[in-house]
Amino acid sequence: MPEVRRDAERTRAELLAVATEVFAEDGYSGARVDEIAARTRTTKRMIYYYFGGKEGLYRAVLEEAYRGIREAERGIDVDHADPVQAVRALAEVTFDHHVQHDAFIRLVAIENIHRGDFIRQIDGLREASKPAKDVLDEILQRGRAAGLFRDDVEAIDVHLVISAYCVFQVANRYTFGHLFDVDMAEAGRRAHLRSVIGDVVVGWLTSPAA
Repeated sequence: MPEVRRDAERTRAELLAVATEVFAEDGYSGARVDEIAARTRTTKRMIYYYFGGKEGLYRAVLEEAYRGIREAERGIDVDHADPVQAVRALAEVTFDHHVQHDAFIRLVAIENIHRGDFIRQIDGLREASKPAKDVLDEILQRGRAAGLFRDDVEAIDVHLVISAYCVFQVANRYTFGHLFDVDMAEAGRRAHLRSVIGDVVVGWLTSPAA
């Protein structure tokens, strides 16, 4: 790869990393392109060159954040894993990713404050999210075929339950932790919370249909 191309890719990656922090900290309205430029080894002019401006940079940050969780989901070995183990692994991978990328949670919250205005402008992101549902569909189909899973639960239901739990334990870590006097980030509690979502999903799917 030519050195110029490597430099361009490094610059773009650095801008995305710093912009992710700034947008997650200050929101779209509060973030300043000048600050992002100051915290990187580049200039405001270069931000406009690569992304066309603040809005384009924010959309790129959102796209990168969502592609991160999709890549983590695709890392699960669905073809060879037992369906029960596979769905537990999916829940745990989602939990781990959310804990390790709390900026992603804040960005999702910010985008919902804006009623999804920007995410709707990102071409292909909905298609990029399709494999997440496909993975779950395949796990559920194999589980039903083996007589392990109930047949009245859809992939989107499972995805919603896992996402809601994993988002909550990061997004509400401080308020929930204060009200109930628990440290959500303490290693032992975090391991417990990780096991809970696996148990919840597996228990739900393997229970008799209502």
